[in-house]
Amino acid sequence: MSHESKYTPKYKNNNRVIEAKQNTKQTSHIGGDFSDKLRAYRDLHAHALFSSLGRLVASRLNAVLTIIVLSISISLACGFYLLVENVQQLTSDLESSNQISLFLRDDVSLASANRLANGIKLDPSVQTVKVITKEQALKEFEDFSGFGEAVRALEKNPLPIVLQVIPKNSLEEGQNIETLVENFKQAGEVDFAQLDMQWVKRLQLMIQVAQVSVALLGVLLSLAVLFITGNTIRLELHNRKDEIVIAKLVGATNSFVQRPFLYSGFWIGFFSGISAWFIVTIMMLILKQPVEKLSMLYHSSFHLLFMGFFETLALIFISSALGIVGSWVVVQLQLKQLKV
Repeated sequence: MSHESKYTPKYKNNNRVIEAKQNTKQTSHIGGDFSDKLRAYRDLHAHALFSSLGRLVASRLNAVLTIIVLSISISLACGFYLLVENVQQLTSDLESSNQISLFLRDDVSLASANRLANGIKLDPSVQTVKVITKEQALKEFEDFSGFGEAVRALEKNPLPIVLQVIPKNSLEEGQNIETLVENFKQAGEVDFAQLDMQWVKRLQLMIQVAQVSVALLGVLLSLAVLFITGNTIRLELHNRKDEIVIAKLVGATNSFVQRPFLYSGFWIGFFSGISAWFIVTIMMLILKQPVEKLSMLYHSSFHLLFMGFFETLALIFISSALGIVGSWVVVQLQLKQLKV
């Protein structure tokens, strides 16, 4: 009994050590399996990524023709988008010409006109107010009407004091401008309020039509990118049909088979987006100098807008995503047709 009690704790401790070592080995084995799977997954994707690029480079003519067609399609959408952006910039400059002219009564003095102008400036929907005196109005009429001698022959200045009011956001809120004009007409000093609302409404509608056109053109050209990319991948699938059948027979999954084709679509969309950016940028650089010369003739500080950093990233991301989606749809349809 004493012999058993002497050595039993030792055996128990040894068993605990052995169990702890076995648990450590199992844990390291599980962790090793996960890291090995992660490395294998990474290596498979890297191989598919660069092998698809190699195949694309190997088929130079087909790849170049496809990328050129896609880049032209994408550049059309981007060019139209930049056109609308520049037109909106131009309209923001023209907003100052969309003014409300308040013709005051003949008996209103300059002091009363200044008080009325100061009150109008307090309106949050008003940007600026300018007072044009009778003398200033007569001088402008003499200079620009061509009837200077006839005007100087008049014994009395027939022109009233005019307040030129420039509203805020006038190009986006035509209904608010009409309300603002009606409020001005209620002032006792105002004899007549003038605003060419037809011009404002036409410009608003033109901008809206251009924005909708950009969206529709973008959708149509996106579909074109999908179909062209899908057709290119379909031809590649047809050329590698025997290779795919053999891979399926030896147990390859659909994910393994479709992976290189998805990366091929990615590369096609990626290079097409970059090429489209270069096309649009070159076009804008060609137009930059003539447009700025034209704006200088009209004493304007208009400058062409180019694609910004985030817009460029969005362009490349969208074109790459379209390439992947087009490839995925075609690969899924083709794999279903293979009876393997």
